[in-house]
Amino acid sequence: MLVHQILKSKPSSGVQSVPASTKVAEVARLLAKNRIGTVVVSEEGKTADGILSERDIVRELAKSGGGCLDRSVGDYMTRKLVTCTPQSSTEDVLHLMTDGRFRHVPVIENGVMVGLISIGDVVKAQLSQLAMEKDALEGMIMGH
Repeated sequence: MLVHQILKSKPSSGVQSVPASTKVAEVARLLAKNRIGTVVVSEEGKTADGILSERDIVRELAKSGGGCLDRSVGDYMTRKLVTCTPQSSTEDVLHLMTDGRFRHVPVIENGVMVGLISIGDVVKAQLSQLAMEKDALEGMIMGH
């Protein structure tokens, strides 16, 4: 299965993005309100300049205390992004996520961000594919 198939199946292809100047506290509220785990940092919403996850926020809270909530996202975002394309295989993306120990990957096509997939999206797609293969095999065995 390819990433573009996952993007088609998602209810919304919109990606939550914020400028690097956004306060961490504002991002924490946005994550909680939308029940999401990450935001892409982008000045215009079309390119991925960085990413900030709930894990990043919790890590910084533990390290430096509540004062980090008044700092800007640009101070804590991950700048070296791992991305994929719509043509990437879900298997390749799953390996990237597992090896890198992160849960979200921006999807980039011709330099423009076209989506964001989570490890949950990839697992759901893999399970769906396995269920279809199982049904097909059962049908062949049963002679249908």
